[in-house]
Amino acid sequence: MSIALFQIDPRDSVATALRDMAAGETALGVTLSADVPKGHKVAVGAVAAGDPVRKFGFPIGRATQAIAPGEHVHVHNLRTALEGSGSYRYVPSHDAPAPFDGPGFMGYRRADGRVATRNEIWVIPTVGCVGRTAQKIAERAARLHHGKIDGIHAFAHPFGCSQLGDDLDGTRAILTALANHPNAGGVLIVGLGCESNQMSTMLKGVANPNIRTLGAQMAGDEVEEGLALIEELITGAQSERTPAPLSELVLGVKCGGSDGFSGLTANPLVGRMSDAVTAAGGTAILTEIPEIFGAEQLLMERADNQAVFGGIVDLVNGFKRYFTDHGEPVSENPSPGNIAGGITTLEEKSLGAVQKAGHATVTDVLGYGGSVAKPGLTLLEAPGNDAVSSTALAAAGATAILFTTGRGTPLGFPVPTIKIASNSDLATRKPGWIDFDAGQVLEDGMDTAAAALLARIAAIASGAPTAAERNGEREIAIWKRGVTL
Repeated sequence: MSIALFQIDPRDSVATALRDMAAGETALGVTLSADVPKGHKVAVGAVAAGDPVRKFGFPIGRATQAIAPGEHVHVHNLRTALEGSGSYRYVPSHDAPAPFDGPGFMGYRRADGRVATRNEIWVIPTVGCVGRTAQKIAERAARLHHGKIDGIHAFAHPFGCSQLGDDLDGTRAILTALANHPNAGGVLIVGLGCESNQMSTMLKGVANPNIRTLGAQMAGDEVEEGLALIEELITGAQSERTPAPLSELVLGVKCGGSDGFSGLTANPLVGRMSDAVTAAGGTAILTEIPEIFGAEQLLMERADNQAVFGGIVDLVNGFKRYFTDHGEPVSENPSPGNIAGGITTLEEKSLGAVQKAGHATVTDVLGYGGSVAKPGLTLLEAPGNDAVSSTALAAAGATAILFTTGRGTPLGFPVPTIKIASNSDLATRKPGWIDFDAGQVLEDGMDTAAAALLARIAAIASGAPTAAERNGEREIAIWKRGVTL
């Protein structure tokens, strides 16, 4: 790669090293005063102590000391400027993406009009006590019925009992939303019998027409009875793929294990996918709310109306209070892995992360456990934790998740989870984890990479397995917020 330093915006006071660089090297008119690892920042202009440092055209924190051109900029001389809850004003400033003629896919059209990317049987336990029971039923059923359905999967979790109030409601909402997911051609709900998350209450919110239930305490042999119920579900779930336009896709967008390249390659590339789907009339879902702190105004400016703007403000400030009420600063991020990869402050991480939303108009704001109801960009309440937020994306109705990563993770979730490496080194080292190499953005350009990724998404939506699916990685995680009895 001939370019050594990349400056995103001409207003930026830093540029990103595209490879490991040594003291004395010269690039972009500055000479490095120290060795700088790949993905880390180099000052391209002088910054006085206390002044903002800019990247992506926006401040990513303040200099803790004077910084000279060519210096390495990181935790030793840059700190966050984030504080608690903010006061915001609605100043609309957005241009919706242009209509996009992208490829369609072959999906399963459900009776309610939604289109699924998989036709599977899901086994959902109401409570952690029967999580392993659900897994045994799914594992045995998958061996018996291989090929008759796209897959049979159980989603074990430790919750559903010893919870109170909103905490229990959140668990129930996530499990109910999963049971209603279009990719679930049939659902077996397995309960214990004495749990707080009573099956009878949960079923009031389940609209999936192909449902069976199993109460373990009342069953003779719960596994054998579960297998018989799976047989019935498979019969009722038979379906064929038919052509569907791009507008029928619901994309969840997520980043995890980010590095200094995430905001240069993978996240803006995913932003192109969000734009393509929403411009076609489809839906994209953005979550991990603490990882928009410092960049929230960019989303607020794209709110469809005053009510949506107010919803974003309430969601962001509510999450900030969640941190401060627990005695934690709102800037308790990035993670050690992010820092090692070159990300210094939460503002920097957030400005890179929100690029996954592209330029789409924010049309809705959902609480945790909610389900999408509108085309356009939906902002979903969930924390930054990869497993919790990705589960929330699936529960909200995402039929595919685009998961960008600079450091890699094997995790997979209920719906096809497409892992997009921010750098080619990761894609080369971990081909068993990675579905797409966004490092090609730096070699081939954004347009070429976007066309290739959209084609890959269409193939996966049509049935091609993701790396996580091949590896049997299917997990859920539920946000625990209350006391435990």
